[in-house]
Amino acid sequence: MTKRQVVADYGLCEANAICMAINPEIFHVDDEDNLFILKPDVTAESERDIADAVRRCPRQALSIVDVDD
Repeated sequence: MTKRQVVADYGLCEANAICMAINPEIFHVDDEDNLFILKPDVTAESERDIADAVRRCPRQALSIVDVDD
């Protein structure tokens, strides 16, 4: 079965924390500017916020990918 997840290209990420401002339950940027994706699975509840974070990321470091279980 295929599911969708949000992933980050950490080589592009500048830890602007725009994604965290959109949904801090999914994205977290710590005090050392490290991004953590706390809940990578795209669900019906999170899809809108994740898509917004992907679209608004200034470095286009976020994307949604299909992954096999």
